[in-house]
Amino acid sequence: MKYRRGFVLLVILALATLLLTGCSTQRGPVDPEAPAQGMWQALVVFPLTEALMYINRVLAGAGIPYSYGWSIIVFTILIKLVTLPLTIKQMQSTRAMQELQPQLQELQKKYAKDRETLAQKQMELYKEAGVNPMGGCLPLLIQFPILIGLYNALYRLAGLPGELEGQRFFWIPDLSFPDPTAGTKWLGEAWQAQDWYQLVAYLSLPILLVVTQIIVQKMTTTSSSSSNDPQASMMNQMMLIMPIMFGWITLSVPSGLALYWVVSNLLSLVQQYFTVRTSRSAPAAVKVSQIEAREPKIKAPVVESDDLALIKGIGHKTASVLIAEGITTFDDLAAADETLLADIMDGADLPPGDYTSWIRQAQRHVESMTSS
Repeated sequence: MKYRRGFVLLVILALATLLLTGCSTQRGPVDPEAPAQGMWQALVVFPLTEALMYINRVLAGAGIPYSYGWSIIVFTILIKLVTLPLTIKQMQSTRAMQELQPQLQELQKKYAKDRETLAQKQMELYKEAGVNPMGGCLPLLIQFPILIGLYNALYRLAGLPGELEGQRFFWIPDLSFPDPTAGTKWLGEAWQAQDWYQLVAYLSLPILLVVTQIIVQKMTTTSSSSSNDPQASMMNQMMLIMPIMFGWITLSVPSGLALYWVVSNLLSLVQQYFTVRTSRSAPAAVKVSQIEAREPKIKAPVVESDDLALIKGIGHKTASVLIAEGITTFDDLAAADETLLADIMDGADLPPGDYTSWIRQAQRHVESMTSS
């Protein structure tokens, strides 16, 4: 129930994030005296805009060149410091989940045909290891509004006269480019004009974003996922698609946002390196056998030989287990379902048998006794 509540909380936060970030983005010229429109702009967009402008004034006053680019970097560092506890929690949770992969794969193989039992055993394993499977998602979700808010703030800065527009940062001519209304049209226009410098300058950050994002994801995901696990295969595909998708998005947003994203990824690499060295791993001693040892088993009672032991493949021990489960005669066995027999054998920790053969032999015994 605790994990269900966590999942519901994530869904609520995701919906709230979509609701807030769905507000229209200010594009084009902006009136600096215009009041905030809505709670999202008042509580997030305007404060972030003022913070970037203040940092830029401080750096420009100190004579630092490319002040707006450096103000975005300083802002990124500040955001990383504020969200550091959440980030450490996220990384520790991810690391702990990596440590549990062998045990989780063992459970998946053993209970492949029983999804309900598999989910129960997985929750018990998480509890034993002290790991919250949702722990890596919540901190990440909380940071989404910051990224979307910065996206809106940079668009607003691009529209404010004398602010982001025309601001260089080393080889990048304009941190407000591309134009909010142009999207990715600039790619075709620069290609037709053979403006190779513009293409290289504004493609460099998206490429760096894709590369750093892939490295971050490689460091924060397990490499021991089973190739036979469809969920793991789907996750690996998403890990490759998402950086490319993010890189494509940055082709149509101000370069200042791409700069923030790249610097954030680089800082995440540093955080991940030190977190891996100092984080607490999930207890390696937790094994599936320890989880299952606490569950009551169907004990095979020791009884004398029964007629069921005459069935080829059923010994005295198996016969006693079947009797304990209510299958006491050939008629019971002949009418039994293969799935029921498999569950009984698995519950008693006995090796599986040829259930079809057992049922057919029992049916022949019934027919022979009826004819006689």
